[in-house]
Amino acid sequence: MFILSPLPFSKEALEPHISARTLEFHYGKHHQIYVDNLNKMVAGTALEKENLETIIKKTALDADKKAIFNNAAQNFNHTFFWNSLQPAAEKSEPSTKMLELIKADFGSLENLYSEFKAAAVSQFGSGWAWLVSDQGKLKIMKTPNAEMPNGDGLKLLLTLDVWEHAYYLDYQNRRADFVDATLRHLLNWKFAENNL
Repeated sequence: MFILSPLPFSKEALEPHISARTLEFHYGKHHQIYVDNLNKMVAGTALEKENLETIIKKTALDADKKAIFNNAAQNFNHTFFWNSLQPAAEKSEPSTKMLELIKADFGSLENLYSEFKAAAVSQFGSGWAWLVSDQGKLKIMKTPNAEMPNGDGLKLLLTLDVWEHAYYLDYQNRRADFVDATLRHLLNWKFAENNL
């Protein structure tokens, strides 16, 4: 049985960029329903005893199991998203090692922010923007709905949720403002480096 992973910070810790009220809905309602739905869908099936990553792999390409995949992947993506963030008061910068990689693949941290923002803002409808390492090269990717980047040698480093429920209470239709505030004030660079 899956449970909602605890947030790695208090609900107020991301303010003023993401409000406690948004987290009450986003984490407490939206993320919780993915966990609840997944538990109901796998109960009594061969998937019931599997871990989240295995369920995602086994259902990703099976049209008959799309609903299971969606809820499993959304559970994974949201947990990854919470860990991609850190409290506003603890704002971190990329380490020297990470900055070297960023400069090699993007030219500058500012260019990385620009590409990350462009991917997040241009994702049509709901989805995710990702910073990944593809066989050692940093890249920005975007995925729709519950999808996540995958492939040999691909490592997920950070993600940004651009489903409307991630920002609507605080930013209404201003996705770009949400993305900019999150990238510049809330990214957990230590988490990214630990995923390299």
